[in-house]
Amino acid sequence: MFEIKAREKMVERALLVGAFTGNDLEDEAQDLLSELEELVRTLGVPVKEKMLVYHREPQSRYLIGSGKAEEIADRIKELECDVLIFDNELTPAQQRNWEDLTKVLVIDRQEIILDIFGARAQTREAKIQVDLARMAYSLPRLTKAWSHLGQQGGGIGAKGEGESQLEQDRRKIRGQIDRLKRELQSVRKARATQRKDRKRTPVPNAAIVGYTNAGKSSLLRRLTGAEVLVEDKLFATLDTTTRKIALPNKQPLLLTDTVGFVRKLPHQLVEAFHATLEEATMSDFLIHVLDASNPRVMEYYNTTMKVLEELGADTKKTLVVFNKMDKVTDPSTRAVLRRHFPEAVFVSVHSGDGIDDLVNRIGDFVSNQVQETTLHIPAHRGDLLARLHREAQIHDLAYEPEYAMVRASVPARFLEALTEFVVVSAEESTPVQK
Repeated sequence: MFEIKAREKMVERALLVGAFTGNDLEDEAQDLLSELEELVRTLGVPVKEKMLVYHREPQSRYLIGSGKAEEIADRIKELECDVLIFDNELTPAQQRNWEDLTKVLVIDRQEIILDIFGARAQTREAKIQVDLARMAYSLPRLTKAWSHLGQQGGGIGAKGEGESQLEQDRRKIRGQIDRLKRELQSVRKARATQRKDRKRTPVPNAAIVGYTNAGKSSLLRRLTGAEVLVEDKLFATLDTTTRKIALPNKQPLLLTDTVGFVRKLPHQLVEAFHATLEEATMSDFLIHVLDASNPRVMEYYNTTMKVLEELGADTKKTLVVFNKMDKVTDPSTRAVLRRHFPEAVFVSVHSGDGIDDLVNRIGDFVSNQVQETTLHIPAHRGDLLARLHREAQIHDLAYEPEYAMVRASVPARFLEALTEFVVVSAEESTPVQK
């Protein structure tokens, strides 16, 4: 059986390189390089040095100019580094060129994130998604992974005489990708069934989204008391966790923790983790958690919104929550955040400050998702009455000869189908004219 496995941890010293093309992009490139350092340390690899490189335009051979490439190669020898890690995406040819020049392992940001996801995956779904993303990434890079690619062979199963080992391996990987996609589709069907079961009961659902390490899992744990993994690490949580919370108005709510976002998320992972991230698209509203103490909080907000836009969830009603306010000591920072996000909630999950206000705001969001309504359901429309039992919270039910009188809290998504049967809504005191 052909396998693409995570690389064993063999490196002990890493040199990080970030390349940028404009002076106005230097600050962003520096911040991204610092984030890459945190990603690398998450894998347990010590970083010897970071280098920021300016280049006018991308070069086909090394991405940067050959002169600067030689300088980096010399620095690798001086520091006795085992691996060169680029914050930029490298083509397979560029990776090979760098490895020929430096004689050390050369990888990029995408591969670092894939390795972290591979180490964090626990459930069958997450492991399938990681394997699928890793194979899609590895397929064009097979030529640097095998030393026997020049060999040719025929025989049973070969596509033709003289088929190269590279062609055989590529064919095997494509077969594995097709199999994993089928398995992932099966997992998605199972998740859809679970979601359908949740929708049968009148319990709204909110998805907690945000940049990695912003405190999403900590918030879920604080609100629900659930024993979920909480670590000060990037991508500590990959698998979705759903727990129920009782709001002050006694309305139940399902809270779902989702995988954290990050800048320059590999495209393969955006696609492969769609089954996990689609919890955000299927929820009634979003709770967007941000780390208020991070100086790049606005960039992280934009990153999350960009990913949500790719998923088609950016138009959902969203409650913005700024976490870690206990670490914000500058009053001007608080003022700026409140000015830009006047409707946001400011909390500290660690100390508990603002949590009561957050729960009340969530309660307001849930209340806006349902409307208390009185309906006259005709006797021959038993299907609607059955659906009300499934999707609404029924308060009173009385049977008349020609109809059933129902007073219920009905989700907004269902109310449109019942317009012609509405008698009295909670906000009205007279029957609706028909």
